[in-house]
Amino acid sequence: MPEPVLVSMAAAIAARTVVGLYNLVKARFAADPEAKAVLEAAEGATADSPEVRKLADALEEKRSEDPAFAEEVASEWERAVVEQNATSGGVTNQISGHVSGNVVQARDIQGGVSF
Repeated sequence: MPEPVLVSMAAAIAARTVVGLYNLVKARFAADPEAKAVLEAAEGATADSPEVRKLADALEEKRSEDPAFAEEVASEWERAVVEQNATSGGVTNQISGHVSGNVVQARDIQGGVSF
């Protein structure tokens, strides 16, 4: 059974929410038809799906086989994961990745917002 963080990584890869991590894993899995099939099956699957769990298992296997790959995966994950903490009624906002369109980051809005 993979570590919970690997399941989180696999879910992010399947949803392509961490593009750098997805591209890294896709490139590493490209030479292995079985691993490539696992990745393709997981794409778009929900985080709690069997497909994502299989992807987490495949990711765990590839990391254990290749320490350099494991280090690259950890580095990409650290870049993507930002811990935010707001206390005493504070608010945190974060936007990352490729964003198109309008974005509003706010806490309390009095009145409307228009673009």
